[in-house]
Amino acid sequence: MDSAIQQLIKRNKTMKTDSPYDRGDIHINKNDKVLEIGPGHNPTYRSNVIAEKFIDTNYHRCGDVKIYPHQTFVHADGEKLPFKDKEFDYVICNQVLEHVEHPEAFVKELCRVARRGYIETPSLLGEYLFPKKSHKWVILDIDNKLVFYEKNKMPGNYENDYGELFLNYLPFQSLPYKLLWLTEGDITLNRYEWKDEVEILVNPEDEYYSSFFLNKWNWEMVEKLYPRRSALTEMKKMIQALFYILKNKFKSRFSNHRNPVTLSEYIKTHEVVR
Repeated sequence: MDSAIQQLIKRNKTMKTDSPYDRGDIHINKNDKVLEIGPGHNPTYRSNVIAEKFIDTNYHRCGDVKIYPHQTFVHADGEKLPFKDKEFDYVICNQVLEHVEHPEAFVKELCRVARRGYIETPSLLGEYLFPKKSHKWVILDIDNKLVFYEKNKMPGNYENDYGELFLNYLPFQSLPYKLLWLTEGDITLNRYEWKDEVEILVNPEDEYYSSFFLNKWNWEMVEKLYPRRSALTEMKKMIQALFYILKNKFKSRFSNHRNPVTLSEYIKTHEVVR
């Protein structure tokens, strides 16, 4: 195929479609079949199928694998998923890509098995604030591309973990911080909802991209990642974030969802697909 035609097709492909607040804000239809990869101890209730690679170690997560009774559990590697092309309408990949060995292969599989999806990872600043030794990559969303840079090639101190403050204390004690987390979530997270395909770069040599990982940020770089907004837009975002917090509190209080069970409890009544 002529290269010009290939480029035109690529430009017409839908990639990033939104930056949701979190997994509770993603666009899943009522009848969608949903796959979730690597949720560990915190699966999404809406997911129909859960895929996990590591079932005998918690090195890559904060607790034991859990599954809701209505879900199907599959023991699988995200780089080689045992599913048909477009078998799922939606795939959730939350706090996983920073761990993987080969991001290109992993993301290619996401796009192969699902039509749409949601990816969430720590951002560069998030990795500074709550680093994990199991994280291989530092990731930024630049120009709607997910740009991966190997953490051991970067300058800086990734040993001091302030996650107890920024992940476990402030989100539950401070309303202003909750609002900041929602209105300026991209400071610490990459929240990437997509359709058809995901564009990524891995260890880019192009100075435009690599400078965000290797150099001091100047004003232009800051505005590139966090564009200015009008006062009206700021007010609307604050009101929407506050409404989202209240809505979630209401939902959690009146939810009748069953609690997830551990993998050992799950396999007593379910078959694990391999």
